[in-house]
Amino acid sequence: MKGLAGMLVVLVLSLFIYKYYFTGGQEVMGPGGPRQTIDTIGVKNDLVSIAQAERIYQAQHDSYGSLDDLVSSGAMAYKKTGREGYAYDATTSSDSFRIVATCTAPVQPGCMNFAIDQTMQITITQ
Repeated sequence: MKGLAGMLVVLVLSLFIYKYYFTGGQEVMGPGGPRQTIDTIGVKNDLVSIAQAERIYQAQHDSYGSLDDLVSSGAMAYKKTGREGYAYDATTSSDSFRIVATCTAPVQPGCMNFAIDQTMQITITQ
């Protein structure tokens, strides 16, 4: 009888740990859930990739270029116009650039706008 009671206690504790582990993981993902988290990470990776292409273009042309310029020069393999729920836009000059990822679906929970510039720091924008 003691063995059965011990197994029952272990089973109940295991179920609580299991439930806590899986429900706690959803809270970590944020309000948009796993899909929104994946899209956000993808957008940030795209911004870093475009910023690196800007640096390559600047080294070759002594100024920063538009997204079309990056593609035509070969600094970027293809034009990244956006990702699910986001659109990309570049503002450039001879000595600076700013790439902005604008959320095209603002009603989606957790959707934020991001930007990167020549400092290679991703920031949240309004």
